[in-house]
Amino acid sequence: QVQLVESGGGLVEAGGSLRLSCAISGRTFSTYDMGWFRQAPEKEREFVAAINWSGSSTSYADFVEGRFTISRDNIVNTVYLQMNSLKLEDTAVYFCAAVDGLADLSKADAYDYWGQGTQVTVSS
Repeated sequence: QVQLVESGGGLVEAGGSLRLSCAISGRTFSTYDMGWFRQAPEKEREFVAAINWSGSSTSYADFVEGRFTISRDNIVNTVYLQMNSLKLEDTAVYFCAAVDGLADLSKADAYDYWGQGTQVTVSS
């Protein structure tokens, strides 16, 4: 069974930075495309960023505006989301997800596996 475990969330002031990590176990990590999504209270889950299995291709939501970077290390089976210049509106639970096979990585329903989420709170 594939398991994803996120970490690195927390409380940060506006303008600050956080790095989220997502460790995957149970299958060959290097075959999975990975994504980060987020969900704020009373809002739908939304796409943040994605990276293909090799790390050669990445994509981002428009609201990222160059502030976030997704990366992966297939040696330690982990995907990262470096978040800089955080804004109040970035407050949400952040989830990582994995899919093995061709998919629209910006769509939540394309993913096969999800982590439990990690809370990111940005304060003024």
